[in-house]
Amino acid sequence: MNVVVVPGAGGSGLLRPEGGGTETVADLAAAVRELEARAGDGPAGDPAAGRGGHGAGRAGGGGGGAGGGAPRWVWADTREVYPALLERGVRLARCHDLALTEGLLLAHEGRYGEPRSARAAHARLHGLPVPDDHDAHEQGHAGHHGPGARQAVLFEEERPPPPDAGLVAEVHADQLRRIEATADPRRFRLLVAAESAGALIAAEMAHDGMPWRRDLHDALLAEMLGPRPVHGMRPARLQALADEVAAVFGTSFNPDSIQQIVKAFKAAGTPVSSARAHELKKIDHPGVAPLLAYRELARFHSFHGWAWADQWVRDDRFRPEYVVGGVVTGRWATSGGGALQIHRAMRRVVVADEGWTLVVADAAQLEPRVLAAMAGDRGLARAAGEADLYRALARAFDGERDHAKIAMLSAMYGGTSGDAPKLLAVMRQRFPEAYRFVEDAARAGEEGRLVRSWLGRTCPPPSARWRELVSGPEGSRAARDRGRFTRNFVVQATAAEWALALMAVLRGLLPDPARLVFFQHDEVMVHCPQELAGEVAEAVGRAAEEATRLLFGPTPVRFPMEAVAVRCYADAK
Repeated sequence: MNVVVVPGAGGSGLLRPEGGGTETVADLAAAVRELEARAGDGPAGDPAAGRGGHGAGRAGGGGGGAGGGAPRWVWADTREVYPALLERGVRLARCHDLALTEGLLLAHEGRYGEPRSARAAHARLHGLPVPDDHDAHEQGHAGHHGPGARQAVLFEEERPPPPDAGLVAEVHADQLRRIEATADPRRFRLLVAAESAGALIAAEMAHDGMPWRRDLHDALLAEMLGPRPVHGMRPARLQALADEVAAVFGTSFNPDSIQQIVKAFKAAGTPVSSARAHELKKIDHPGVAPLLAYRELARFHSFHGWAWADQWVRDDRFRPEYVVGGVVTGRWATSGGGALQIHRAMRRVVVADEGWTLVVADAAQLEPRVLAAMAGDRGLARAAGEADLYRALARAFDGERDHAKIAMLSAMYGGTSGDAPKLLAVMRQRFPEAYRFVEDAARAGEEGRLVRSWLGRTCPPPSARWRELVSGPEGSRAARDRGRFTRNFVVQATAAEWALALMAVLRGLLPDPARLVFFQHDEVMVHCPQELAGEVAEAVGRAAEEATRLLFGPTPVRFPMEAVAVRCYADAK
């Protein structure tokens, strides 16, 4: 059953069950909780968006996806509704996010980048002027960001009120019609379900937070940077490196300024074309080592220093803001907190609560396995049935595992340097279907055509600038560059879909009170009581198998997920 949800003022809202009228409720969270609990004992249903046996019947419990009888909550944007429900202890099985779905459909229809809000979709449907999006992530919407966001939002344009229930229902019905008009509606429905499930998971991970020991973080910062400085001053270690740089060059300058760095080297008689690290490492100058050390430590201080922790770590939990589908391939991004770029040293401060553990798992060699499953190459699929795909492939490359890896990565990323051409010739001969698959995607990109992932996510169209370049003297280079992008897009986007399906299924298999607390491309982390670690690890394996079945059906390709239970994240690698 689909149920339209529109939040209102003071915790109120509108509910509109499919085929029924709109009801005004004074307490939206309580009404939603009641409907979710009432349907929770229904038969098992959509596993990609849904709750399995462990989670059924637990509104507000640890699982999330959908039993067959659970409502599918239809709303304009998960970020505008779900966080407030989570604050009231309400966890939902499944949803249909209009904004995320509209983005997928617009791209599929060749209208990439048009406004994707429910109001914009409704305006297009009726031939009215299309309003711009008011993206909560980009606008710093209060309630989704760190403590400073609420103050920032006061100075923004007043946001429009939520769309009414009739508008949401009408846009939803139109989206369902458009999904059925795609080349493969079954796959696209799965993409929409997985993307919407991802929105629920992202909100839950921000709400629950990753365990983060602030005392250990402060100790690590003191070890690496020195005591916390007064506001506006450099930490002691950074200042010492800045002084060392100034002494070498015989003049004081700002080592954070690219322009001043270039100017300093020029004044020292060693001109440089840029201040990039790989360029500076080519130079024989005593200032390079302390300058690079300064820049690396300054980056650490900026990304994970005291000010960062003050904003993003609360109650010993790191609470970033994930952006579902924030990258064109469908990978996630963050609009705050930098969860996808956690410094390796910071893993030491990610420690499970007393009596709890972290179950960490990642998919081995995910993208090559995805290629094997998509291309239907029997030889590559047989190799992908092994735990170490590259080791299995090595037989085709004179027993050299490294050669097999170079060939696979070159095929997927368009590598042409070193031994790549010779190794690609072997791949073309031994694994022709896989080679042809990525070559076809590259050719489409070079010709300015669109390519799609396995489930139907569509790449961005070529820009006007690209079309100018391909018609000029730089045409062949511009075409090859886009070909490399589309070559990898079909693989990376499908890998992102597999990972989304994995999380959606895993969410439904987790025993209460286990929680998904971190996700990065092909890695997941679950925080759970120690006695549940074995059950959670088993659930990870089952979720990987189910995600594979959902996307690819019967296939010899394996997607192994090695799960380890550790007290500290640093011990997982």
